[in-house]
Amino acid sequence: MPAQGAGYPQGVSPLAVVIAALVLAFGASAFVWGTPILGVPIILAGLAVMGAAELGRRRQQARQLQQIRDEAKAEKVEFTPRDKETLTSD
Repeated sequence: MPAQGAGYPQGVSPLAVVIAALVLAFGASAFVWGTPILGVPIILAGLAVMGAAELGRRRQQARQLQQIRDEAKAEKVEFTPRDKETLTSD
C-alpha cells in the first residue's frame, strides 16, 4: 500500500495559507488603528513558527529517504541468467 498522499496533491500548501492570511490581515488592519504595531510582530512570529515546522518536516523527509537508500544498498540483488542476458549490451 503506498504511503499516505504519495503521488497525490495534498491540498493547499502551508505557504499559500500564510500568504492568504497575510493578505486578509493587512486588509482588515486598514480599518483598525494600531493594528500594524501589534499585528506585524504576531505575523512575523507566525511565519517563523511555520518556517520552523516546514524545515522540520523537510529534514524528516530527507532522513527517511536516506534510510530507504541505505536499506536498498544493503540488499543483495541476484540476477537470473535471463536477467544477465538482457542487462549486457552487445
